Amino acid sequence: MKIAVLADIHANLAAFQAVIDDIERWNPDIVIIAGDIINRGPQPRACLELALRMRAERGWHVLRGNHEGYILSYERDVATGCPPKGGKQALLGPIIWTHQAVADMLPQIEALPTNQVVTTRDGLVMAYHASIHHDRDGLLPGHTQLELHAKIDPRAAVFCTAHTHMPFVRRVGETLVVNVGSVGLPFDGDWRAAYARLMVCHTGWQAQIVRLPYDRAATLRAARDLMVPNAGPIAHIMLRELETARSLLFDFVPVYNEPVIAGVIGLEEAVKRFLSAVERAA
Repeated sequence: MKIAVLADIHANLAAFQAVIDDIERWNPDIVIIAGDIINRGPQPRACLELALRMRAERGWHVLRGNHEGYILSYERDVATGCPPKGGKQALLGPIIWTHQAVADMLPQIEALPTNQVVTTRDGLVMAYHASIHHDRDGLLPGHTQLELHAKIDPRAAVFCTAHTHMPFVRRVGETLVVNVGSVGLPFDGDWRAAYARLMVCHTGWQAQIVRLPYDRAATLRAARDLMVPNAGPIAHIMLRELETARSLLFDFVPVYNEPVIAGVIGLEEAVKRFLSAVERAA
């Protein structure tokens, strides 16, 4: 039994294609995409179409992550006549832009499941975008055994997760916990695409995190040409994340979101100040 699990593509088509090519050479029995196919990157529609095509043609399992949820949430706001305004609308620039790119595909996104359970003769293999609690409850390499245990289903022989963009493999009790990392937007300082290979050997389930180079120049070019001009000032932070393979938006939000929403500072100026501080600290 061989299972490939990938996640957090984040609209990075070149990285996604590199992972697909590698998976097809490896020829696993089952492939699971564990969410966050779109948003935060330059080619959302192409990545979503490709994921759904792999499901239709290859039988891949495709899950919904929190970023698919953000697009669906924005659609509900629009449909009920309550779209965000002012600073909040500006902060949602990438979500609004992604929503426009995939608007006709929203029913397909909403129909995606949030987890996958595969029954094998060697136990259950479970895949969630984050934890059993919700799709933003991430599992980090620094979490203790007790913290990880509280976020997984201990009935699983293998529990696969993503969301944090930081891959690791740990055994927690009888469960092999595998954070598969990110295909399109790693946050561990290594820009190469990541996914997980699961295999059964004589000692039970084993996991390998695979790292793959891809045409990064093409993705950065697409981000500069497509995302930055159309998705608002926040896209400059997302571009910098692609360039550095480090999480930045998570640091921006607690400092600047409320002042931008309150009109204390414009979003463009907030992003400029934030990135200047990042450069000084580098």
